[in-house]
Amino acid sequence: MGPLEWLFEARISFGGGQEVLWREVVGNGFGLASAVGGMRRRVWAWPVGLVGNVLLFTVFLGAVFATPQGLDLYGQAGRQVMFAAVAVYGWYRWRTRASANAGVDGSSGPAVVPRWATWRERAMLLVVAVVSMAVLVPLFTYLGSFGPWPDAWIFTGSLLATYGMARGWTDFWVVWLLVDVVGVPLLLVAGFYPSAVLYVVYGGFVTWGLVVWVRTQRGTAVVAAGASTPEIEAVG
Repeated sequence: MGPLEWLFEARISFGGGQEVLWREVVGNGFGLASAVGGMRRRVWAWPVGLVGNVLLFTVFLGAVFATPQGLDLYGQAGRQVMFAAVAVYGWYRWRTRASANAGVDGSSGPAVVPRWATWRERAMLLVVAVVSMAVLVPLFTYLGSFGPWPDAWIFTGSLLATYGMARGWTDFWVVWLLVDVVGVPLLLVAGFYPSAVLYVVYGGFVTWGLVVWVRTQRGTAVVAAGASTPEIEAVG
């Protein structure tokens, strides 16, 4: 059995005849590594995440790829395709910004400077969320997705969070938390246990990522304020 064949066929067996695929574990591992890179604002977060997207796409189309669960979660599978598309945009944007922020010694700088989205930008995200849910819920219901409402929100929230990450909006961490709150129960009920466990881990990690970005944002604001304040020379 070659490495690729092993990756697609290997399973972990539990008591009671329960099985999970190794590629679900490996795919989520790449996803976690990508999240770490995102928190550190490193360009490599995007290509690493792409590898996980490809693997998890095959996991969530269970009826097509013969997974142990045999369930189709179209929102979960579809968001892997969406991730791949947005990752190309994010990869390009972060790489360009990292080059612009490079130090004089040639070392790469952070890919983005965190900031809160403006109210106009948040309103745009809200409109996208409403339209996306209105389209995806009936679509996923028609296709026979397992849990069309939470599945639709996971896809929608993931789209908004990934785009927000590419733009450098601190708000994207909050959106990820809302995705996790819905994703954990859905994945547990559907039997995708490695993904459910990772979502719980993501919850703690995303909370920490939010704290890190807020601190970075405040530190950047203090430095900018200091740089823009002219020194007052004593007279007399």
